[in-house]
Amino acid sequence: MNRHDGAPAPGGATPPAGAGQQPASSADHRNAAPYPGGTTPHRSAERQLADAAQLTGAATARRAVPLLRDVTLRDGLQLTGKVLPTEHKVEIVRRLLGLGVPELEIGSLARPDLVPPMANSLEVVAALSPEELRRCWLWVATPRHVEKAAAAGARNFQYCFSVSDAHNRANIGRATEDSVAAMPAAVELARAVGGRIQLCLATAFTCPFDGPVDPERVLAIAADPRTAGADDVVLADTLGQAHPGQVAALVAAVRARNPQRRIVFHGHDTWGLGVANSLAAAAAGADVVDGSLGGLGGCPFAPGASGNTSSEDLLFATRPDWFTPAVLGELVRMSEALLTELGEPNRSRTVEGARSKAQAFEWVIRG
Repeated sequence: MNRHDGAPAPGGATPPAGAGQQPASSADHRNAAPYPGGTTPHRSAERQLADAAQLTGAATARRAVPLLRDVTLRDGLQLTGKVLPTEHKVEIVRRLLGLGVPELEIGSLARPDLVPPMANSLEVVAALSPEELRRCWLWVATPRHVEKAAAAGARNFQYCFSVSDAHNRANIGRATEDSVAAMPAAVELARAVGGRIQLCLATAFTCPFDGPVDPERVLAIAADPRTAGADDVVLADTLGQAHPGQVAALVAAVRARNPQRRIVFHGHDTWGLGVANSLAAAAAGADVVDGSLGGLGGCPFAPGASGNTSSEDLLFATRPDWFTPAVLGELVRMSEALLTELGEPNRSRTVEGARSKAQAFEWVIRG
């Protein structure tokens, strides 16, 4: 879900391609950060999640219909290897905002040599108005990223790192502890420009290198005083391997311990549970769910991950007031044109249904 930010690996060297892809038996990254359990829990993940939820109390849903954040222009594009022109990205931003999509993720400060589609993210930020940028988020991984993004006009910063130390080294080029230690400086820079900042926890459920992630480690990072300045907590099912019971339990536990923060669930649809997991997250207290047009996306630093949960599918499932058959038609046309341009498949079942011959159904696109 998150990308290499260009921070040097320990010792100053950038990790080579494939760095961090150690076999599961490798122990050099396990339990490296000072949080309970590391990434290899002794109990099953399901048992630990259930215990965590019981300890913190079951959270009730705070929002019957979660807000959608569309991540097409960041987590959607980054694996395609293709750079959309700045003006095209700006057009997509304005069309999505104009249709009523509440929030967008519009780019990242990942190294352009490693993630070429993100090369013009700051140009996109600079082209948008302050009013538009209030609904847009930018992926960052270091205080320096926040500083550069703020100078371009960004005010919403998604500060990301992995719960799994092995994945953080492969993706960010540093230990998880180093990312945690740097967060207060990132928070200070965001506050200096009147901005908001999220604590985005990739591999919150499973790691491609070390397997199941201990939920107590997630809870400990969210409770760490150095991450206390975050406005939101983002829980990312980076590999799309979580199931609704896991998602609900972890979201409930994080919600119970963080009543003042928004909770965001970022799911992938690798095993076909993206919508189910997002609905489970919302029922457990998540305020926002992430999706991308046509289910576009994937993680080059997370082997086995596939596309994001489809924005169209999430909207069709949750039916916010602003989402009408006419809006769906516009989103379908947008996603079809974009995915054709990128040479990517459309994974949305809602798009498939909207193009069906069930003409009596109001959500079917006619003509």
